[in-house]
Amino acid sequence: MLTQKQIKELEDKFYAPYAMKSHDTRGRIHKETEHPYRSAYQRDRDRIIHSAAFRRLEYKTQVFVNHEGDYYRTRLTHTLEVAQIARTIAFALRLNVDLVEAIALAHDLGHTPFGHSGEEALNEILAKFGGFNHNLQGLRVVDILEERYPDFDGINLTWEVREGIVKHSSAYDKQVCIKGLAPEEMPTLETQIVDIADEIAYDNHDLDDGLTSGLLKESDLEQLKIWGNIYRDISKKYDKIDEERKKYLVVRSLIDIQVTDLIREVEEKINKLGLESSRDVKKLDKKIASFSREMLNLKKPLRGLLMEKLYHHYRVIRMSDKAKRFIQELFRVYMAKPQALPAQVQKRILSFGTRRAISDYIAGMTDRYALDEYKKLFDPYEKV
Repeated sequence: MLTQKQIKELEDKFYAPYAMKSHDTRGRIHKETEHPYRSAYQRDRDRIIHSAAFRRLEYKTQVFVNHEGDYYRTRLTHTLEVAQIARTIAFALRLNVDLVEAIALAHDLGHTPFGHSGEEALNEILAKFGGFNHNLQGLRVVDILEERYPDFDGINLTWEVREGIVKHSSAYDKQVCIKGLAPEEMPTLETQIVDIADEIAYDNHDLDDGLTSGLLKESDLEQLKIWGNIYRDISKKYDKIDEERKKYLVVRSLIDIQVTDLIREVEEKINKLGLESSRDVKKLDKKIASFSREMLNLKKPLRGLLMEKLYHHYRVIRMSDKAKRFIQELFRVYMAKPQALPAQVQKRILSFGTRRAISDYIAGMTDRYALDEYKKLFDPYEKV
């Protein structure tokens, strides 16, 4: 059986000097005796997987609302894909794979039902009361809202995983500054890798779902150099395979070339900067996890196409607009009659106030739970 001493020795031996070692953690909010044969970050990963918030990701929207079809990615499948991509990158760079996995699995715990439209609705409602940000909500989930242990609320994650949640950033995610989580410092390289893995996952898997839905056409993609070069190579090599397999191979290759580019670019920067510890990473004045300039130029038209043809497609806009109305109406009813809330939510009003307690309740809903609540409150023939 591995002991904590042996785990430390293994991390020191395998992980790079600039990796974040579990034995260097800044600790937990509530002191606990660490597990005898799991590192602190392995323990965090397991606590996240066993949380209610993680399970609920299965029925939360990525792009397509859950009832649109079983094939489309949900927030849970997206999270697992991010974790897989991030682990691959971390292993190649000799970063702390357990920390990367824990941050990746937790990075979307604060998401609302109905994807970003749900977050926009809550943020508008709470604009004069602190707003709503899913990174901050994710921190509330792991620090307060999960109820698992007799001695404290939340799941008591390590400082580094909590920092990774609030400093997560991408084209759709804005990192936030929280006192006590070193807002003046750069995030760990492990956090930065999760950010890019998230970008790789949603660009390429949203592309896959867009093609499957018919909202995107392959003819839309032919003009893109990043798609066209790969498609032609695969068509030449596998001239007899059907279009569905060809699409899968192209998407897989798109992910592979981006991951490879990122690993090479980060390794080059690490060597150039001469990083000797995880503290060196945090003292830098900018992030070092990024694609090469060439890859960024290839990716930009793809991102623009996704925005124009998929995210702004009239069907997606309709779904998003309808979802916002659901959230707004639910909030309005709960606010007017807090007695209609479940007893546990009413109890939280005493600690957090009515608006924040309602926000926590709605943010924790799955798509179908929110739809069921809407029916119960507005359909006269629906049982309450």
